[in-house]
Amino acid sequence: MSQFSALAREGLWHQNPALVQLLGLCPLLAVSNSVVNALGLAIATLLVLVGSSSVVSLLRHQVPGSVRLPAFVMIIAAFVTCAELLMAAYAYPLYQVLGIFIPLIVTNCAILGRADAFASRHPPLIAAFDGLMMGLGFAAVLVLLGALRELLGQGTLFSDMALLFGAAANSWEMVIIADYQFLFFLLPPGAFFVAGLLIALKNAIDQANAARANPVDAAATTERRVRVTGMIK
Repeated sequence: MSQFSALAREGLWHQNPALVQLLGLCPLLAVSNSVVNALGLAIATLLVLVGSSSVVSLLRHQVPGSVRLPAFVMIIAAFVTCAELLMAAYAYPLYQVLGIFIPLIVTNCAILGRADAFASRHPPLIAAFDGLMMGLGFAAVLVLLGALRELLGQGTLFSDMALLFGAAANSWEMVIIADYQFLFFLLPPGAFFVAGLLIALKNAIDQANAARANPVDAAATTERRVRVTGMIK
């Protein structure tokens, strides 16, 4: 259980693919202008990550080292195709909105990196759990980024959720600010800005936790900074 707990902490926080490893940023920033777009891509990425990690682990002793990476890419591509077909069948309007970014999951370095660095070296259950945690960590950042950009960009939350959940989700939209639009946050520059704020917030939380855990080290660091500043003056 301690190993699973460690994997959960790594995937959700300490080694989060989006906030720490900074992998898969292309789809993360491109389609996260609303909650529904972010959630659709997050679900697809999560399914691919769990499925590919499990299969790579099962085949880890059968794949020769000389063709390891091409084989892993083929496995990931197979799961991406399955996710793409499922979305086209059950959420076609959202599939049209996401467009090329569903097939581009194949090139997501977070997925290939976990397949090569972790799944190919661990048993299937552990590899699947690692893929689940990494996928949830990526999905959480993606959905949070989409919610912030939608709120700051057009003053709403959960708009157009019918694209994913059908007509029953039309009533889910929350209008926070009526007749409002800030185009900057809906465009790629706004995605970089909000993502940078999230990364800075995580770093600040980590530093605060480290300071609470080691107050002596934090005090020594502060004292050294004061001395250096005094010498410069």
